[in-house]
Amino acid sequence: MARYTDASCRLCRREGEKLFLKGTRCYTDKCALSRPKRSYAPGQHGMAKKKQSEYCLQLREKQKTKRYYGVLEKQFHGYFEMANKKKGVTGENLLAILETRLDNVVYRMGLGSSRAEARQFVRHGFFTVNGKAVNIPSYLVSANDVIEVTDKYKSNDRLAAIMEVTAGRAVPAWLSVDLEKLTATVVALPKREDIDFPVQEHLIVELYSK
Repeated sequence: MARYTDASCRLCRREGEKLFLKGTRCYTDKCALSRPKRSYAPGQHGMAKKKQSEYCLQLREKQKTKRYYGVLEKQFHGYFEMANKKKGVTGENLLAILETRLDNVVYRMGLGSSRAEARQFVRHGFFTVNGKAVNIPSYLVSANDVIEVTDKYKSNDRLAAIMEVTAGRAVPAWLSVDLEKLTATVVALPKREDIDFPVQEHLIVELYSK
């Protein structure tokens, strides 16, 4: 399967804002965007100031959203098509679909310092959904689904260490989390106001609608 293997901090520098791809590092002075000398885009022409066209703005929003959720182009476009067929606003539907990916839900529970780490835990079989083992990070949860850490991993030292680090992280309103039992219930599907990611989703819709 194709995946990005270069430095994650390059992606944040390219988009000009934190995408929280490196977990706790993103909250420290080690973050590339926290250092003025590296707060510009990577590459030979990163420091050059360019006038952004309408297409460029749309593309950057799409790339930023893909990278934030850790999704590649083909799958992201598939999510757009899925969102477009649903009732409601396409851009909001798209963000709701991305939020309900199992790896994102695990991250939102505070059981991953980054979405990449949460994705790894899912692949390694750390979680069940409604009592059934699920090791597919792109699995889309539904309202009233119950996500739980399997008994085998409930005493895992790595999970315990992560929960100490993410203890202050806010849990979205559409999730009900019980960290003592290491479970979460999807109270309802996320709405636009529940998603704190700064993205202008209408630009993505405009890009794909051309």
